[in-house]
Amino acid sequence: MKEHTDLILDGTKIAWHKDRIASWQRGEKIAPITIDMALTRACNYSCSFCYAMFQENDRKIITKDIIYGFLDDCAEIGVKGISFVSDGESTISPVFADACKRGHELGLSMAVGTNAFVLTKSKAEEVLPYLTYLRVNFSAGEKKRYSEIMGVKENHFERVCQNIEDMIAIKKRDNLKVTIGMQMVLMPEDEDQIIPLAKLGKKLRPDYLIIKHCTDNEDGDLGIDYNKYEKFYDKLREAEKYSDEDYKVVVKWSKIKDKGNSGRKYQRCYGAPFMLQMSGSGLVAPCGALFNEKYKKFHIGNICETRFKDIWNSERYWSVMNYLSSEKFNAQKMCASLCLQHKVNEALDSHVKGDIDLLNQELPKKIPKHINFI
Repeated sequence: MKEHTDLILDGTKIAWHKDRIASWQRGEKIAPITIDMALTRACNYSCSFCYAMFQENDRKIITKDIIYGFLDDCAEIGVKGISFVSDGESTISPVFADACKRGHELGLSMAVGTNAFVLTKSKAEEVLPYLTYLRVNFSAGEKKRYSEIMGVKENHFERVCQNIEDMIAIKKRDNLKVTIGMQMVLMPEDEDQIIPLAKLGKKLRPDYLIIKHCTDNEDGDLGIDYNKYEKFYDKLREAEKYSDEDYKVVVKWSKIKDKGNSGRKYQRCYGAPFMLQMSGSGLVAPCGALFNEKYKKFHIGNICETRFKDIWNSERYWSVMNYLSSEKFNAQKMCASLCLQHKVNEALDSHVKGDIDLLNQELPKKIPKHINFI
């Protein structure tokens, strides 16, 4: 079986964590399975689709001591995977490489989402052995359009392509288990780059290319018209045809076809305790949509000021989580479109309603890759 065949890139792996679901169902405190976070709020790109620009909050600096303490706490309470993605470019943080290594040594699965500009060959050599996956955000297949969409100079295109090729070569040379992928955040007006990017991926040879929808905030500030995706379904299907045995083009159909919040069938947010998000400012909040200062009533604490295990154990943490899963909260009206926790929420909501039984659901015998990133 080829490496990409056991990747779940459009769905959720929550059903493989029955012990955590059972504890949650009994009303016990559960540690997040996955924490999606950044090491800084800063970024060296200015992408047109950037959601983080709407989520400014009081910035604090995550130092080496702070991130080491945080990772120690995560390992102690039972967190399984840490992905450095969220609202900043973690690779530009001075603690990035150390954090990847430390987390791995503690038994945590570590992953990175990045524009990969600073991940030159020497830097990649340093971090790839400690990662479960590395995903490069790369939303165009042509140099000029890459510059326009991602808000950088055109020569960034060649540099990042070279960095990707170097990473793939290092993986093959050292027989590393890390999965290397590319991801396009597709705004409807950028559909001209779907096929060029599928072709570029075929040339660069990552394990996969994901083409996903663009998440808009609850006020619709990016102006995404989710009905427009339907107009280029044929082009997305054509892109999928560039897949081969070692390179997979994956369209996140489930979210693209959901057409924003109109496709959200659930009202309660059950997913946040399983899949927590944190800001590069150190802020702990249920999800990225709530990082902005105007959502302060959802802010739980900051790892730059308080140890994470103490935040997690606090009354504040669980009062926020319980509110999101209560009838006082309505995800259809109060949330950003198709959030990170969306697929987890769908599964848990169906479980609570009795439509599926996650605890007794028969699963494939082969455990999928990246199992700790739900």
